[in-house]
Amino acid sequence: MIPTSTKEMNALGWEQADIILISGDAYVDHPAFGVAVLARMLQQYGYKVAVIPQPNWKDDLRDFKKLGKPRLFFGVSAGNMDSMVNHYTANRRLRSDDAYTPGGKAGFRPDYATSVYAEILKSIFPDSPVIIGGIEASMRRFTHYDYWQDKLIKGILADTAADMLIYGMSEYPLVKIAEAMHNGAGISDLTDIPQTQILLEKLPEEVDTIQLNDHQECMKSARAFADNFVAIERNANSLEAGVIAQPVDGKWLFTNPPEKLLSAKKLDKIYDLPYTRIPHPRYKGKGDIPAYQMIRHSVNIHRGCFGGCAFCTIAAHQGKWVQSRSVKSVTKEINKIIEMPDYKGYISDLGGPSANMYGMKPVDMNICRKCKRPSCIDPAICKNLNTDHKPMTELYQRVRKNPKIKQVTIGSGIRYDLIFNAPEKYQAQAHEYFRELVKYHVAGRLKVAPEHTEKKVLKWMRKPDFHLFEEMYDLFHKINREEGKNQQLIPYFISGHPGCDLQDMDKLVRQTKDLNLLTEQVQDFTPTPMTLATVMYYTGIHPYTGEKVHVPKGQEKLEQRKILSRDNKSRGKDFSGKRKKK
Repeated sequence: MIPTSTKEMNALGWEQADIILISGDAYVDHPAFGVAVLARMLQQYGYKVAVIPQPNWKDDLRDFKKLGKPRLFFGVSAGNMDSMVNHYTANRRLRSDDAYTPGGKAGFRPDYATSVYAEILKSIFPDSPVIIGGIEASMRRFTHYDYWQDKLIKGILADTAADMLIYGMSEYPLVKIAEAMHNGAGISDLTDIPQTQILLEKLPEEVDTIQLNDHQECMKSARAFADNFVAIERNANSLEAGVIAQPVDGKWLFTNPPEKLLSAKKLDKIYDLPYTRIPHPRYKGKGDIPAYQMIRHSVNIHRGCFGGCAFCTIAAHQGKWVQSRSVKSVTKEINKIIEMPDYKGYISDLGGPSANMYGMKPVDMNICRKCKRPSCIDPAICKNLNTDHKPMTELYQRVRKNPKIKQVTIGSGIRYDLIFNAPEKYQAQAHEYFRELVKYHVAGRLKVAPEHTEKKVLKWMRKPDFHLFEEMYDLFHKINREEGKNQQLIPYFISGHPGCDLQDMDKLVRQTKDLNLLTEQVQDFTPTPMTLATVMYYTGIHPYTGEKVHVPKGQEKLEQRKILSRDNKSRGKDFSGKRKKK
């Protein structure tokens, strides 16, 4: 296990760690936890890595001091979630629990944890480099709207004492940083590492940059802020991404392009590391860690998502290009799960950001080099995208035939438009996949996310037309009847999204009643940094077109949620799949 205390370091014979990682989450040595992945990756390259999980920032700061000063640098992350999303509901009410803490207890990390941790480290160890990363730093790297303060705030690196920011899935860029510093480079020498952002006094003349509007200009002009978002998203979705620079307080946030796409071999290397797949022994007797309980027997088979949903941060963090593991690597991880003492015969997921994008990639990458579409499937599936479901179907079949597995369920969300809007040449494989899924891989309930029923709202969301959901609904229940199953289809909806009004919510209620759907899974829209929906929420316009967008706020936002809650209580529980007569 990666050490988290001086006692554990001493047992390994260490006088000093090379790298110390600070996390807002409890330490779980599992590939679904970012800090664990980075720690194991750096360890694989020969570095002595220690982790300080959920340090106390309120006392004499002994947690930050206990392991001393690292030889190379500190790495700081708020954890697997933005700390503000972790702490507050969509109505800005303080949550009473934390899924990433033993016993689900709240209060073990501060608001804006990345900034707080970085400031503390710099006050104690002013000469030690501090690199911030993780979802919070990644999504806040430029001027962004902060829902909790209800205002625009600077890119996080300009607002903290940290020396560098690393964004996205950063395993290989972080190794490059460690190698350079191990070989004598100072943190200020590292100006061209992929996926990093640094703060410069002036821009290097030899580097071409995409220049964003100044932070102060964004504060004055909603249009300037919207234009920044378009430039950032287009660059992020480009295979030929450039350097982005934003002026702030007389300096420049200088942001290098992403790392090159990972081959299956490089991705496998990350997941094949020697994780114990369990929480650190320090948590024994302190209660279960809810987030771990959900994923402990699950397997992530790919990363990235080309869906481009307006409210989602996945593509901005992981990229829109799907990068898939080999079958051999997936099988190897499943065999590790089978050997776990608490394994009871069930694999809870074979998925990723989306359940059914595994193995999907462009037919001709050269065509993609000229493209900057934020979504490969909205408003229509790109003709250059291979959406063959056969590799997934074969993977599911191979795994479920393992005699030590009772059932493999799919917990990740299904993109049903990839199945029911598939190009003709992929339709047969898509329907075969769906039958395999419904027949063998549903644990009583299949969760899907149409998000809304109304065409105009779905357009703002970058989601497919609701008639595709209805096609899936009919086939789902047809397969159930044929197989003698009584499984439920559970839809997820969003209330209060930009572009949605009270009439749209009333129409959603009527549509779902006609289908006998229980609207129990409703998410009130939360504006999170660096998403299209959040830009629309703040500016009231669509950043690409300039169209005005209705933005529900205050009482209307609450009322939209209440419409669904009231309706849900009034419904029965008929999940037969029989439509109500109109």
